Parts: sequence; C-alpha cells; structure tokens
Amino acid sequence: MEETAEIGIIGGTASIDTNLLKDVREIEVDTPYGKPSDRITLGVLEGRRVAILPRHGKNHTIPPHEINFRANIHALKQMGVKRIIATAAVGSLKEEYRAGEVVVPDQFIDMSRKIHSMYGTGKFYHVSMADPFCSEMRKTMIEVTKRLGIPLKENGTYVKIDGPQFSTRAASRMYRQFGDIVGMTSIPEAILARESEICFSIIATVTDYDVWAERPVSFDEIRRVMARNIDNTKRIIQETIRNLPTERSCGCRDALKGAEAN
Repeated sequence: MEETAEIGIIGGTASIDTNLLKDVREIEVDTPYGKPSDRITLGVLEGRRVAILPRHGKNHTIPPHEINFRANIHALKQMGVKRIIATAAVGSLKEEYRAGEVVVPDQFIDMSRKIHSMYGTGKFYHVSMADPFCSEMRKTMIEVTKRLGIPLKENGTYVKIDGPQFSTRAASRMYRQFGDIVGMTSIPEAILARESEICFSIIATVTDYDVWAERPVSFDEIRRVMARNIDNTKRIIQETIRNLPTERSCGCRDALKGAEAN
C-alpha cells in the first residue's frame, strides 16, 4: 500500500472503527516542522484512502498547548490529503447546545494568544478566513447526520481558547456573548488547513455546559459523555466519507491564489 491518502481524520483512532478499514498499516512521518503527534494509521474506507492522526497522541499524552499543529497538517498534506475531517469535544456556551448533540460549526473566534501560520519571514499569505470551514464538506456532514437521526446543530461559532485549563466563570460569561461552543484545538487546524489549500470541517460533540452554568467542569464527566458520543461520531465519519464527491468544487483548493503578500 502506498503511503498516500485523500482524506485525513484528526482526532484519534477512536474516531473510526479500524476494523472497518482495509489494508491497514501505521507509518511514521517527518515534516519540516518536526514530528506530528503520533504515527499515522493508513487504510481504505468506503473505497477511499484515509489517514488517521490522533492529535493528542494515541495515549492522549500531548496537552492542547503542546500539539505540533503545523507538523500534523503538513504531514497529511505531504501524503496527498485534500480533505480533513476533524473531531472535537467542546463545551456549550448556550442552553440550546446540549450535551450529546453534534455541532457542525460555520464560524470561529480565536481567543488564543498565538499566531498560527505555515509561513514566516520571507514569504507569507493573507488567506481569506471569512468562511473558515469547507462549505462542501459541511453540507455533506449535515445531510448524513440528519439522515442518521443524530441530534444536530447545523451552525455554530466555535470559540478557541488556549487551555489546558478550563475557563474562569468571568471568561465563560464573556465567551457566551460571542460564540456557541468552546474548545482548545480545532482552530489552529482550520487556519493551517486553509493555508495548505486543504478542505477542513469539524464534527464537534458537546460534552458539557461550560462553567457559565454555575457548575464547574469535571473532566471525568466530560470523559463519560465523550464515550457516549464516540459511536455517533464514527457513524457520521463513515457516511461522510461515503458521500463526499470525488472531485472538489469548493474554493478551499485555491485559497492561496492572489493571497501572496510579496
């Protein structure tokens, strides 16, 4: 089997039942930005070549602030990946975004203190992030999730914070004014994927109400809800891969066109 794939899955091996994959193998990848989070699992699902990359490492040992996001995205790009499905556990900032529901975000606000870019001094791009998630992938994800009968929010604004700590009550109340869900990982990925001209969309599963609800967030509780959400996430990923068009017709593939700064 060649060390290539057309679809990447970021989130972890738990995001998909590897027993459903054909020609499974693991490979090590190196990039100009260093090593990605872990070895990449390659296989064939629904006739499509997929690459699964656990963003926190297989044993969940890498905290959000130490993930090498650039290496992760570049590793998939150099394998030929054109689309990335990312899974994310998120907190809810609104009463109507309930634990166990799936959200397919359409916007984000980055509250982090970091700059995310594949480029630096000498060459860089001002890419458009007006619509930060692939419209074609979002449409497919929404359609299959509805068909599966899984509780769904078709839109939402993802507020990205650094972590690894959860929010203070004051910060959580502030975030509520701007967004619907809060998380620590997916937004660097969205930005770097756009700069890499890779389609990117998130399957976000709500695990808890953030601390604005006057109930401190417990990671043990989040873990229990995540376990219940895994089956729904796997089903959505499989059906999305089955139904994605072979050829891309979105604008993600030309994100760098006309965006070079010098």
